[in-house]
Amino acid sequence: MDWVYINEVAKHVGKEVEIKGWLYNKTHKGKLWFLLVRDGTGIIQAVAFKDDVDEQTFENCDKLTQESSLKVMGKISEDKRAPGGYELQVHKLEIIQVAEDYPITPKEHGTTFLMDHRHLWLRSSRQHAILKIRHEIIKASRDFFDNRGFVLVDTPIFTPAACEGTTTLFETDYFGDKVYLTQSGQLYSEASMMSFGKVYTCSPAFRAEKSKTRRHLTEFWLVEPEMAFFDFEDNMKLAEDHVTYIVERVLENKKEELKVIERDTAPLENVKPPFPRISYDDAVKMLQDEGIDFEWGGDFGGTDETIISEKFDKPLFVHRFPAAIKAFYMKRDAEREELALGCDLLAPEGYGEIIGGGQREDNLEILLKRIKEHNLPREAFEWYLDLRKYGSVPHSGYGLGIERTLAWICKLKHVRESVPFPRMIYRTTP
Repeated sequence: MDWVYINEVAKHVGKEVEIKGWLYNKTHKGKLWFLLVRDGTGIIQAVAFKDDVDEQTFENCDKLTQESSLKVMGKISEDKRAPGGYELQVHKLEIIQVAEDYPITPKEHGTTFLMDHRHLWLRSSRQHAILKIRHEIIKASRDFFDNRGFVLVDTPIFTPAACEGTTTLFETDYFGDKVYLTQSGQLYSEASMMSFGKVYTCSPAFRAEKSKTRRHLTEFWLVEPEMAFFDFEDNMKLAEDHVTYIVERVLENKKEELKVIERDTAPLENVKPPFPRISYDDAVKMLQDEGIDFEWGGDFGGTDETIISEKFDKPLFVHRFPAAIKAFYMKRDAEREELALGCDLLAPEGYGEIIGGGQREDNLEILLKRIKEHNLPREAFEWYLDLRKYGSVPHSGYGLGIERTLAWICKLKHVRESVPFPRMIYRTTP
């Protein structure tokens, strides 16, 4: 008898199989037990009829509790009324372990309780569906870049200096030296880009932001491409194609998961290029016209991004921000020195920034000046400055936040549901 996964039962109709998994739910009607069994790939209804099974198997059905682990053997049959369209006619059932007093019950639970039991909450159909969509976003991103000749080059977690500003660094002792958890792999990707031409990384990033908004985590994942000979416009076009590809893949491959989370897919189906593009100047005017007290030169908060993005029905680029609020490595606009050739991609439906990026400064003398202006230690960036000494070229890149992208695609109320074990300023467990 073959052990099969639930998502493969269509290939085994009429055959005797073994399924290993956990009890999701059960109901009892006289001589019949209806067991919903999950194995991580799906859920199947297993039906045990007292006259068709031995006494021990029927007793085992009664002993099973929510999330008990089991092995069930029987014949696969088609049944359109059953979850997934297939059913298992049980011949034998073995209990592996009985779960006593499983804490997450069908009743309503508060968010704090569910987060305290996140290690178990992941088993729920909704959380399971969200994380399957997360998997698709990451896989789609890797396929997108792999199919375009990019090389995946990993970057370090421990770094000697800041990438995105010194106020959000996690400091740690490294055998007597002071180092930091990475804020981004970008600087190292610039180095590998000079070897391979176009590279990307998919890795965690850490920002010590004391923020309690629904959009912030202290530990999150970024997909970051970096491309030689790409200018600012090339960079935005790649980001636009990347996001479009992700959404198309989710719509194509995760239909069932989108149904589970009850996501209205109409807004996602509208995500087609070209994306709208507005300047920072225009965005500021847009806010001011709405009566928002916003001064030119400030960075957008979550509410500001929501107001701007709600005027559009697809992701939009806001570009050419004030250089003073952008990182030291941003190249300046040749026509307006006070502006950086940087952009943010704002997701629709009020989900804010999902991509930040732009063209990098490729001139050594200008980069030295920027490092000094930002009060950064030159010695920590000597290796980075070498990239401008030996074959410097125009280049660009961006970072796409996996969690924010997932929160938008799934229309989650809070980004904490977009990662298996979220890290926030008030939570480091489980």
